[in-house]
Amino acid sequence: MNLITPSFGLLFWMLIGFGILYFILAKFAWPIIVKAINKREAYINEQLNAATKAREEMKNLKSEHEALLVKAKEERDAILAEARKMSEKLYEDAKAKSARESQLLIDEAKQTIHYEKMKAITDIKNEIAQMSIEIAEKVLTEELSDKQKQEELVAKLVKDVSIN
Repeated sequence: MNLITPSFGLLFWMLIGFGILYFILAKFAWPIIVKAINKREAYINEQLNAATKAREEMKNLKSEHEALLVKAKEERDAILAEARKMSEKLYEDAKAKSARESQLLIDEAKQTIHYEKMKAITDIKNEIAQMSIEIAEKVLTEELSDKQKQEELVAKLVKDVSIN
């Protein structure tokens, strides 16, 4: 058992060596280690705070993005509605213009037909007047003294000049 139990001198020197090592570590190493651990802890806390801030900013950006998306959709709908209104207005204007132009063409055609009708009636009247003059001329050239001959002549001329 002598091998397992240390002697008093060895214990003494081990305690002195341990005390010196403890003093050196406590004086020089532990403050640096504690400082590094505190620094690391502060860094980790800082990173956690930054991550939380980033998450909040992402939420804000997401809500802003959604708001912008809604606004853009509303603007698009408004633009489409305005374009639809303009299209309908242009269609109605073109339709009204077409109706006016077609009415003008119809009025012009009616006026032309009226003038042509009046011209035809005038031509017929002139022709009838010319025929009347010719009939009167032929009647006068015949013997005017015999009434029966005049009547026969008029009947014959009327048959010859029949108007269809």
